[in-house]
This record gives sequence, structure tokens and C-alpha cells, in this order.
Amino acid sequence: MATAVVAQHSQSNFAGDVRAGLLRSGQKELPSKYLYDEVGSALFEVISVLPEYGLTRADERLLGRHAVDIVSRLKSDVLVAELGSGSGRKTRWILEALTRRQRTTYCPIEISPTALARCESELGQIEHVSIVGFERPYLDGLLAAASWRREHEHLLVLFLGSTIGNFDRDAGERFLAEVRRILYPGDALLLGTDLEKPLPQLVAAYDDPIGVTAAFNLNLLARINRELDADFDLAAFRHEARYNSSERRIEMHLRSLRGQTVAIARAGCSVTFAKDETIWTESSHKYRADEIPAMAQRTGYRCDGQWLDSEWPFAENLRAPFARGNHFHGPNRQDLRALIHAFESLLGFRYRLDRRNPQMDSAGGVNRHRDILPFVHDAQV
Repeated sequence: MATAVVAQHSQSNFAGDVRAGLLRSGQKELPSKYLYDEVGSALFEVISVLPEYGLTRADERLLGRHAVDIVSRLKSDVLVAELGSGSGRKTRWILEALTRRQRTTYCPIEISPTALARCESELGQIEHVSIVGFERPYLDGLLAAASWRREHEHLLVLFLGSTIGNFDRDAGERFLAEVRRILYPGDALLLGTDLEKPLPQLVAAYDDPIGVTAAFNLNLLARINRELDADFDLAAFRHEARYNSSERRIEMHLRSLRGQTVAIARAGCSVTFAKDETIWTESSHKYRADEIPAMAQRTGYRCDGQWLDSEWPFAENLRAPFARGNHFHGPNRQDLRALIHAFESLLGFRYRLDRRNPQMDSAGGVNRHRDILPFVHDAQV
């Protein structure tokens, strides 16, 4: 099988984001995307099967029950791009429904090479599916995936789970509007949204009694130790989940249990923590089902369908872009390809065509994460 590999060195971005987030005045923060290294991705897979965390099961129930209905509402000839694919397990329902009527190209977009490898393993044997994976930020990856579409092929963007909830509400709407700018009339977005639920149920989902979520959160400090030569004492921090009622969101924090100073050699800084000071690592905003159509309209879509889970309040929402005036026709394909080429050249990406590396998941240290990028998996015939 042919494999396209694009290598991008991103440790400097990690160091810069850690330095900026921990040295900022006021609340210290770290971007939640850095929770998902190899260890963090594995821990999240465990979280997704915990009895307290019903979100993933609700997502899968809805897709399992309604994938055929969802696909029936799409235009023919669909290319699928998924923002934050994870292991790809729940995406199987959509792909299998599509393959009943067409061969399908599937483009998972992830910042975690471990997640991409698991996604390829999970979905790589579905007949009539070709996989083109991108280890990039969401919008960069979506631009690249859109450049793969053939003339008259429509794009289905999957944004499943509750990832939209990790954005502040205004930022989330700006992000969805940016996704809209990449879409053509006839394309679609399938958006997962976690809904409001009783407070004890919410808190338990993000602070399970056996401590898997705590380990997931603390692993961010362990990752900084591993990759940036820091000296965080993990025993001196405690995981904390709290509900912000005014913002309708769960927040994950790491609380310093004592006054301490941490050196982060490869970020070129030291950070001082007061006792009980926290690092804010993730937010998960919750929605009401009846507010989602208005949010769709504000960001350039109409709501073409909504499916609700009754066991764990959760919604899948099918959105179709509407044209904002007669002048809007979507990006020109040639311009889009030129933009991708210029973007990759600017960042110093290098290309090679090779066989898939069979040692992708073997021992080799976290540095290999910087060197494993998009794969192409030929369709099974």
C-alpha cells in the first residue's frame, strides 16, 4: 500500500504555548489539545467506556441507529473529512452506510499520530473506503482534505463527540463559521453536541471515582516533563473538575497543593505556583437542543436534522451551508490547492512516498510523534 508522509516539527509550538499559558497574568492555562499524546489518547479511550462517562456511548448509539437516515439526506458522491477522529470507532457507522451506495474517501484530521494510527487500524479494512489521514490542526487539515475532492464531489464534515464544547461559545461559533467558508452548496456538517444534564451526573463524568480522568489530566504535566525537560512533581498537583453555571461548562483544572517553582528547560522558563493556584486545562460547554438551530443560522447553516439520545442527553445535528448572497460560491479548487501547497512550503514540510512504517507504534520515544503524519490507505476491493 502507498503511504504519503509529511513531517512537521512542532515541539517549538508546544514549548511556546506552554510558556505563554503558564507565564500569563491571572489564570494559568494550557491548551487542551496537548492532553492527547500517546498516553493521553490511550487514557481517553478508557474514559470513553467508564460508566460515569456516557457521552461516547450516546454518540455511538445515535450514529448506530440513524446513520442510514443521516446518509440518505446527503447529496451523492461524498468525501468524508472528520475533525478530531480519535480512534474512529463511531465513524464506522457513517462509512458503512455510505459504502452501500459508493466508494468513499475518508480523511481523519488529528493532532495525535497515535489516534491516526488507531483510526487506520479500526477502519482500514472497510471495503470500498480509502483513508487519507492528516496530522494537522482542524482548519489546516480540512483545507487539505477539501483539496482532495473531485469535481462534483460533495464534502461531509464530521465533528462528533463534544469537541465543539471545548471552545468558548463565541470562539466555537467563529470556528464553525470558518468551516462554513470551506464548504460548497451541497456539502454538509454533522455536529455532535453534549446537552445540559444534572450537576452530579456532569461532575462524575469528569472526575470518575477510580481516577482515570485525573490521570489523563495529570499526564499533561508528565508530557511537559518528558518533552520539554521540566521537573513537575505530579504528586504536588491534584485534578479538579468544577461546574461554571454562568457559562454552562465543566472546567478541568490542576491544583497546586503547595507553593512551588517548576523549571521547564526547553521552554526557557521557570514557573512559580502559589498554594491552591490552578492550571486550567480544558472546558466542556453544554448546550440545549432548542438553541442549536439558531446557532446554526448565526454561523451560516440551516439545520437539516437533529437526533437526540434519551439515555444521556446528547444531540447529533446535520447542518447544510446556505449561501450568503449570490456572490458566495465557495473557494476555487485550483486556488485551494495552491493555498495548501504554499502553506506547506512556508512551514518547511517535506514529502516522501514510502511504505507504511510497520514500527509506527513501537518503542522509540515521544520524539517520533513529530515525524509521523498523513497516511493513505487504499480501498479494499
